Amino acid sequence: MRYIRQIETLLLVSEMLATNSGQKEILTEILNLLEKHLSYLRGTILLLSKDGSVLTIEAVNATSTVVDKDILYMRGEGIVGQVVATGVPSIIPDISDEPQFRDRIHRRKKEASGDFGFICVPIKIENEIVGTLSIDVPCSLHLNLKDETKVLTIVSSMIANDVKMRRASKLERDVLEGEILRLRDALGDSFKPENMIGNSKAIRDVYLKINMVSRTNTTVLIRGESGTGKELIASAIHYGSPRARNNFIKVNCAALNENLLESELFGHEKGSFTGALTTRIGRIEEAEGGTLFLDEIGEISQSMQVKLLRFLQEKEFERVGSNRTIKSDVRIIAATNRNLEEAIKNMSFRSDLYYRINVFSVFVPPLRERKEDILPLSNHFVEKFSKKLSIPVRRISTMAINMLMHYHWPGNIRELENCIEHAVIVSHGGVIHGYDLPATLQMPNTKDIKSTGNLKKRVAALERDSIIDALKHAHGNINVASKELGYTSRMIRYKIDKLKIDYRSFMEPAEVL
Repeated sequence: MRYIRQIETLLLVSEMLATNSGQKEILTEILNLLEKHLSYLRGTILLLSKDGSVLTIEAVNATSTVVDKDILYMRGEGIVGQVVATGVPSIIPDISDEPQFRDRIHRRKKEASGDFGFICVPIKIENEIVGTLSIDVPCSLHLNLKDETKVLTIVSSMIANDVKMRRASKLERDVLEGEILRLRDALGDSFKPENMIGNSKAIRDVYLKINMVSRTNTTVLIRGESGTGKELIASAIHYGSPRARNNFIKVNCAALNENLLESELFGHEKGSFTGALTTRIGRIEEAEGGTLFLDEIGEISQSMQVKLLRFLQEKEFERVGSNRTIKSDVRIIAATNRNLEEAIKNMSFRSDLYYRINVFSVFVPPLRERKEDILPLSNHFVEKFSKKLSIPVRRISTMAINMLMHYHWPGNIRELENCIEHAVIVSHGGVIHGYDLPATLQMPNTKDIKSTGNLKKRVAALERDSIIDALKHAHGNINVASKELGYTSRMIRYKIDKLKIDYRSFMEPAEVL
């Protein structure tokens, strides 16, 4: 009986919609179910775009041959477009007799077009039409198309409820994700360590991780390129932890050979090797109750990795030349710029040691990925070296800022610090100009800095940038700008006219009373 098959099919559709599969997969399975149990052909589900202007293919029957899944139907175009526009189902007993039938999706053979009827019903969420469900009905089955339309309308209602729930769920997720991002930004500002500078999203994520792990005794692995400030992060973790009153001991594993590193970490007894004139405690004992920072841990030898692994596992060690076991209470923070996963594949780093140190990982982004932090870092280093070198520097010129922002910084923050120190030393007049920066920054590939042309053009470009920068700082006041540049105001006015500089654009707007 057809009626019984229809009821059974509707039950199967409802059970299918109760699963947690993706929307497209579920809708495709529903169309396959309709074909298998009710003999419908070329089932197609179209959904409206967000702006409601076009219908796009969301799902088609698995056995259907679709010419182009990127085909679009405008609202009101063809039978499906009219169903969306009117909200009324459409029943076509013979598609060959219907001039409005576009046949753009499946491209049925013309000689067989008279063998099929077509039913299209709207998919409605309350009073909003969000798409269409359409099928072909073989004329040979002699079905009552009105009864089949009722079945399809029920299926479309079930699909509509599923689409509604998925949309509501997505909206809820979007709201929650937005709130999480807002809270993360707020927390990032709240938990900013005192020894770190920057407010980019990338570095705020680092601040959050520092705050989360600082309160624990968990082993931390800090990863990132050389010069990104991994030691500062280790320091921030220690001084934000319950161990802050105890020692923070640093060891550069790459700076010592295997024997020296073993003695440095574990200490040695008098006479344990040539030159061991006295007993010496190691860095681990110095860090008792505090934190031991192992920088460049990826550089240690295989045999040293074994000894370090034993210490991490057992929390005990022996000094070189001694068989007395010493218990230790030390937190380990390690750092590396190496790809340890690749080193494990190459058999140069032990996987068991990797899993011991990689309990909580903090990735430090390179400076080129946190451009927003370049200027505050630069200002910090200007202040630092201005005091240290007793060279008064008030600010960085616009031209120099452009050069700093466009450089790719392969050496990261360490390179930036060195560049600013160099610029402070060679600067004059209390301002760092573009020409005060090191040679590596003098030829950036930017539109702001003129690095081509003859000498006369380069000098004119440099002169123009210097005058504009002084006018910006003086808010368009030519007399103040001329004093900063060391020229008379008459000469600066001449240069402004010659170089066609609009000094008025730098003036502060007058207050309206």
